[in-house]
Amino acid sequence: MAGAEVDGPANSACKIMTFRPTMEEFRDFNQYLVHMESQGAHCAGLAKVIPPSGWRPRRSYDDIDELVIQAPIQQMVAGQSGLFTQYNIQKKPLKVHEFRKLANSDQYCTPRYLNYEDLERKYWKNLTFLSPIYGADVNGSLYDDGVDEWNIGHLNSILDVIEEDCGVSIQGVNTPYLYFGMWKTSFTWHTEDMDLYSINYLHFGEPKSWYAIPPEHGKRLERLATGRKLSFAGHTAKLRTDLRLIPARPAWPSCPGTVIIPAVLYAPVLSFPLPIAMVIDCGNGNCCAWKASD
Repeated sequence: MAGAEVDGPANSACKIMTFRPTMEEFRDFNQYLVHMESQGAHCAGLAKVIPPSGWRPRRSYDDIDELVIQAPIQQMVAGQSGLFTQYNIQKKPLKVHEFRKLANSDQYCTPRYLNYEDLERKYWKNLTFLSPIYGADVNGSLYDDGVDEWNIGHLNSILDVIEEDCGVSIQGVNTPYLYFGMWKTSFTWHTEDMDLYSINYLHFGEPKSWYAIPPEHGKRLERLATGRKLSFAGHTAKLRTDLRLIPARPAWPSCPGTVIIPAVLYAPVLSFPLPIAMVIDCGNGNCCAWKASD
């Protein structure tokens, strides 16, 4: 198997690992997942996979302008002292070309920056200013017909069996979601449904910033939220899957002892939030990503 970029035995340092499979390795999704775990990818809570050269899930994105984002949301952030809550307000439907125009407008576009560290500082410093529009949870896939490698439609996992044999379709779990982002859109702290693996593919656009809390530290974040008696849409059980809490960048003095690991993903790349880990991803500009669980 192709090696991963990380030092130490079985990722004992909990680093976010980057894998570069060959095309032959890439064709066997389940076997490569076993390989990633054997290298300790799960320890950090997030891993990156760079697809082999020549692999493309779609020939062109020039024909998606009329795709409708049925329920875009405006993301409002309020809070202080390193603890913030995000409120999502549903907006009217937008077509992709309308969303792109909005994302690139003077009001919503990415600000000028010197380097990634400068952009990251601007994100956290301006967290409560300007409420971006997020094209989240759009049912569908942009994969071309005939693309078999790492295609959520046929990953040959137990979730395929649930759909094929039982007729059970779980949106965003065994069916794909698309996400259209802009500067400052974010998917706040969360674990995946039922602590499954999640697969995210950045089709095109600006890079996305991720922060991961390894599984062994995730409980601290949950205890903090519980101790603050935060309410999430009236459902305390929702805490484990949708923690609308954002830390001040990037360390969190309110949650001592918690390890938060940053990562930047550039298109095209696959990212894997891993079971039990908590992750947050933030948009650095106009982009499109695809997500499902395994």
